[in-house]
Amino acid sequence: MRTILVLSLFALSSCSVFGLGQKTAHADLIDNANKKVGHAELSQVRDGVWIVLDLHGAPPGTHAMHIHNNGECHAGEEKAFNSAGPHFNPYGRKHGLENPEGPHAGDLPNIEVKADGTAHVEVLARLVSLEEGAVNSLFKVGGTCVMIHLQPDDNKTDPTGNAGARFACGTIVK
Repeated sequence: MRTILVLSLFALSSCSVFGLGQKTAHADLIDNANKKVGHAELSQVRDGVWIVLDLHGAPPGTHAMHIHNNGECHAGEEKAFNSAGPHFNPYGRKHGLENPEGPHAGDLPNIEVKADGTAHVEVLARLVSLEEGAVNSLFKVGGTCVMIHLQPDDNKTDPTGNAGARFACGTIVK
C-alpha cells in the first residue's frame, strides 16, 4: 500500500513539474530593435491566468501592461508593435480597471520597473483563459501577446488608458 501511495504522489508531482496536469504558456518579450528584454510564464489557475513576468533593459518607472489581440510582435515597425492590434477584448467592454463599463479582458495592473531597468511581476488575469475554444482564450485564432507600454495606464480612458508607445511585446505560445 505504501508503495502505491508513493508512486501516486510521484506521478502527481511529475505532472506538475512537467506541465502535464496544468495548462501553461510563455512569451519572450522583445523591444522594437528585436532585442530580448523579458520573459513571461502563464499558468491556468482556478480564477484565471497567473502571469509571472521578468523584464530587463526597460526604462525605470511605472508602465502599463496589457494583453493585446493579435499574436504578432513585428519589431522595427514605424509605430512600434502596431501588428499586435488593440487590447484583447472578447466581451466588448470599455478600457480600464476603474471604468464602470470595463475592463477589457487584456487590461492588467501597471508594473514598476526599478532604477536598474528590471522588474519582476506576478499578476492574476481574471478575465482570460488558456482553455482552447473558450471565448476568452489566449489561444484564439490569430493568437495574443503581452505588451509593455512606456507610460502608466490611467485605468479609465478608452480605448488605451493613455499608456503611450509600446516598449516590449511577446507572443503568447504553448
